[in-house]
Amino acid sequence: MTEWPYDPDGAEGSEGMRKFGMALLAKKVDETEDFPLAASEYVEQFGDDPIRLDDQRVVAVGDIFEYVGEQTFEDMVEFHTSVGDAMREGGYWDIMPEDIPN
Repeated sequence: MTEWPYDPDGAEGSEGMRKFGMALLAKKVDETEDFPLAASEYVEQFGDDPIRLDDQRVVAVGDIFEYVGEQTFEDMVEFHTSVGDAMREGGYWDIMPEDIPN
């Protein structure tokens, strides 16, 4: 985990509220224009950007993408699925599929 010298959301938060994890990662892409999306291009552009995981932890996009197995995301659903799996594998996300009610 990287120690950030500043709050990535700024003094005012992000759009009036704090955004965390997947919301910040997904906000960096345009669902209609950016797909298919190469994981390497995403990391090249955003790899050093801070992502707030919770009220205590901030990591770089690149740290999360070390656990992404896919080379290319065909659409936003594949992006969410792959990155969510990577976040769980890397210990960056505590939400597990079995914890979500049907």
